[in-house]
Amino acid sequence: MLDFRMETFLKVCEYMNFTHAAKVLNLTQPAVSQHIRYLEKEYETLLFIRDKKKLLLTPAGEILRSTLETMRNDENTLKQRMKVSLDGKKTLTFGVTMTIGEYTIVPALANFIKMHPNVDIRVRYANTQTLLSYLRHGEIDFAIVEGYFNSNDYNAQIYKSEEYIAIAAKDHMFEKPIHYLKDLVSERLLVREHGSGTRAILSKTLAIKNMSIDDFKHKVEIGNIHTIVNLLCQDCGIAFLYKSAVEEELKNGTLRKIPLSDFVVIHDFTFLWNKDSAFSTEYETIFEALKLYTK
Repeated sequence: MLDFRMETFLKVCEYMNFTHAAKVLNLTQPAVSQHIRYLEKEYETLLFIRDKKKLLLTPAGEILRSTLETMRNDENTLKQRMKVSLDGKKTLTFGVTMTIGEYTIVPALANFIKMHPNVDIRVRYANTQTLLSYLRHGEIDFAIVEGYFNSNDYNAQIYKSEEYIAIAAKDHMFEKPIHYLKDLVSERLLVREHGSGTRAILSKTLAIKNMSIDDFKHKVEIGNIHTIVNLLCQDCGIAFLYKSAVEEELKNGTLRKIPLSDFVVIHDFTFLWNKDSAFSTEYETIFEALKLYTK
């Protein structure tokens, strides 16, 4: 169980604001400040600094935050396992992004379920940033994500590498010949919501070429891959998706890959969990079991 001052520290880290943290904790701001000073005295180092009225973690504070979050999450996992132990069952809760959950994980998950009949499994679908939040707050044991994350906070293993491509309907008519990424900006872009790993990869790739999603003439933002694929089939725009999400449509000729001379992207799907977790060995074993049956 974390010391109450450590809980205060984590809440300040969450909001990076003493006043807001005090309000949520139902404490006075001086009490919050006192808790932080106690920890700074205990660890003989500053945990926060102010830069132009903005609160920032020091390197030592970042180490403490990461360590305490892992301790809190392990404790939550431990409580849950102790609660269900009387029934002789074990519960595993993990998260996957939409693409991975709908197009990648199913064969491996089916095999895992059959091989572990006494394990209750909860799978949570969300975009990358939401899953990272679930991990930070101990709501899931591990996640398989497609987006970017801070490698200092997690233990990570490459689950699968996937081709990321530009796609259009088979009979889509372009306004002009398409050779390069910039030739597509006059098209309507079907794109995932903010926080999605699929969108983050596109944004980062465009930024390298001094472009952005806002450069596209028209945009339709959608939080569901199936809807994007269906709209692509109805020739409502173009999109950038993992090849596995449109494998069938590419095979039957409903959709086609847009050939671009300056766009070749292979991205990793990553299996990750909170760094230095007491359950790391178990998560590594689960990773190996799932990866074995992943196409």
